[in-house]
Amino acid sequence: MSMIGRVFAQRYKLEEFIGKGGMALVFRASDLRTGHDVAVKVLRPELGNDEEFLERFRREALAASKMSHHNIVNLLDVGEEDGYRYLVIEYMRGRTLKDIIQEKERLPEPVAGQIAIRILSALQHAHDNGIIHRDIKPQNVLINAEGMVKVADFGIARVAGSNTLTKGDNVMGSVHYFSPEQARGDSVTAASDIYSVGVVMYEMLTGKVPFDGDTPVSIALQHISTPPVPPSQMAEGISPAMERVVLTAMSKDMHSRYLDAADMARAIRAAMKNPQSEAEVVTMPVTALQEPVRTVAVNTEKLQRQRLKKQRRETLLAVALTVLVLAVLAYGGVVIARRIMNSTEAPFLIGETEENAIRIGQEKGIIVETVRQSDPKIPAGVVILQSKEYQYPMKRGERLVIFVSTGPEQQGVPDILGKSLENAQAEAQKYGFTVLVTQRIESDQNAGIVLEQDPAAGQMESNKIIKVIVSGSVNVPRFIDMTRGQALNLARETGFNDVQIVEHETMDESKFDRVADQVPKEGERVLEDTQITLAIYVAPVVPSQDSPETEND
Repeated sequence: MSMIGRVFAQRYKLEEFIGKGGMALVFRASDLRTGHDVAVKVLRPELGNDEEFLERFRREALAASKMSHHNIVNLLDVGEEDGYRYLVIEYMRGRTLKDIIQEKERLPEPVAGQIAIRILSALQHAHDNGIIHRDIKPQNVLINAEGMVKVADFGIARVAGSNTLTKGDNVMGSVHYFSPEQARGDSVTAASDIYSVGVVMYEMLTGKVPFDGDTPVSIALQHISTPPVPPSQMAEGISPAMERVVLTAMSKDMHSRYLDAADMARAIRAAMKNPQSEAEVVTMPVTALQEPVRTVAVNTEKLQRQRLKKQRRETLLAVALTVLVLAVLAYGGVVIARRIMNSTEAPFLIGETEENAIRIGQEKGIIVETVRQSDPKIPAGVVILQSKEYQYPMKRGERLVIFVSTGPEQQGVPDILGKSLENAQAEAQKYGFTVLVTQRIESDQNAGIVLEQDPAAGQMESNKIIKVIVSGSVNVPRFIDMTRGQALNLARETGFNDVQIVEHETMDESKFDRVADQVPKEGERVLEDTQITLAIYVAPVVPSQDSPETEND
């Protein structure tokens, strides 16, 4: 492309052409300030005077600017230079969900459920900000090698409640994923996005879209009036609970769908925990892996009997060789056992409290790391998402990131009075608050105890900063008679970081490098940042024989 090498805003250097859409060319670019890769969407030059596409481009920028979410390809910058209008967005190395479905033909139910939950998390954030995507489809869902899912392309998104439509808006989007109201040309709501997620789930589970035809019109008519074939009739292994989720999301009547994206995500989590909720629990047949194990055991016993008979007839050399073979086999068994024991899988942590999630992860041998995120629907301290889907193969010691709700943006300030600073910070963090120490004062309380907080507990706040005054008072310990090293260690442990050393000469070798005196005195109550002065005994300096003083003597 002729634009390769162009630099926008003296910052974004276009490195590689990576795709194009109906209105924009997309490039991978280098951010010359940070060194990171970004994606730059440049409005096609020939559309620069087309008011319809300019409006769509502005709408995408407006929609993206309202959102910042880990499951959305986020907007980083907007600009216009030399007649080119451009958006700078997050660059994600990965593949589209459509590519993955086509390669795998269909996805396992737990994987499909986890992907859908992440799409719904992104949509809930968009809907909470008044943005309806209107073009949810697998082509607009990106997944990277770490399993991170991001929703892209808010190019035809619209602010909820807006009556302004540019020409062609009523037929935008992909007809295979249309909601019935979109197919009729009616105004869309958040329920339309939920319907589209249902269609995407249908395709993930079965490998096929629910409605197809020779023309867009014929497909649109099916969305309006034709019930979808139940997914379980299209592919084996789909649970009744998950099928119910898909069909509820795809209800023709928008009022019969889920209340919102978070409601649908909760239904998916429930279906994954209890897949047979509407059917008898069927006893699973013996797996293909179990029968060979028994066969191997039988064959092993037979071989052992033959080996024993043979050992009785063979010479000592043969016995020695047999022992060697057994040793090799034993070593191989240990290696295999270690590999098996080192293998685990991602547990299902969504809906658990943070404490339970960490405990469950520890039982699986997984290191659980927490990222906090506000959510108006999920109580604080509850896991919303996890970075690897349920039963994803892992090794012990690997890290699994959980996203824990801090509750709604505006909520009651937690009560942290009387808590240690460490415990206060942990409690505040659960609700998305940060503790800021503004002053340390003398007090009868132990050092680090929260004495005052602002705002007060229970006050509704969206500014997530709690200013606190903490006790800074500590009792000065006894340093006298300690060695220099012991005294310095005790000072640090007590909270005194400003220690001044004054050396005091003595001829008594038993006192060398020990504390002779201290200021403040033992038992005094002072602030942690008070300077401690220690007098340390040292050997006297003996003048050199060649010094001027010696010559004068």
